[in-house]
Amino acid sequence: MRTMVFVLVFMGLAAGAWAGSVGDGVDVRIRTDNGRELPLYPATSRGNNRKVYAEAMKGDHYSIVVRNRLDRRVGIVIAVDGRNIISGKKSWLGNRERMYILEPYGEGEFNGWRTGDDRVNRFYFTTAADSYAAAFKDESAMGVIAVAVYPEVRRYEPPVELYQGRSGAAAPAAPSVQKRAKAADRAEESAGTGYGREEYSPVRTVEFEPEAGAWEKIYIRYEWRETLCRKGIISCRKHLPPRNRMWDDGGYAPPPPGRN
Repeated sequence: MRTMVFVLVFMGLAAGAWAGSVGDGVDVRIRTDNGRELPLYPATSRGNNRKVYAEAMKGDHYSIVVRNRLDRRVGIVIAVDGRNIISGKKSWLGNRERMYILEPYGEGEFNGWRTGDDRVNRFYFTTAADSYAAAFKDESAMGVIAVAVYPEVRRYEPPVELYQGRSGAAAPAAPSVQKRAKAADRAEESAGTGYGREEYSPVRTVEFEPEAGAWEKIYIRYEWRETLCRKGIISCRKHLPPRNRMWDDGGYAPPPPGRN
């Protein structure tokens, strides 16, 4: 089977528990540059699809932080507003798309549209009309951050046969190597992700063969607070000031108590 080439980011090991994360094979969270993690609210999910809502703040630059919980490498296809964040092309979250690679139990932070081997243009929350996807006249997946997880194919390699040298000692065996959504709301009301400032972000290319099917797919639908309130995702009851008896009570004089 053909081995494919994808982009690898340099990762360290994750530490500590994650608050506000989603996923099984991987943990995904959204973090802004000011250190705030987007609150996540569960939505109806089926099978290996995970769906949550997130509250976005207009103008915030943000990162998608992913931690691999598996004991083998995984490839992750990430799409923002329906566009692959490496190639910029319309994404279907397939295993033939450009993807980042995470080492076993490794962690990666992805904060922009990749424009070269050492450059990205930052993600930031903006209006749908100002988004990167809208520039390509594509609003088919506006306001959705999607992550598809593809574990590396496990390869079995038979042990190298031992041979006896003249001394009768066994030669050492060679080490085994493992090769391993709904359309957007109206554009003027929807949140989107812009093509922000350029930053340094080096990567390198590696060989990786993904499994045919995704371990899981994670969808984070980010919306403005007003939209989440309107949809009933979060409670937004305002605390009204007490009524003023000399000002707010209008109308006519009622009959006295006991009188009809």
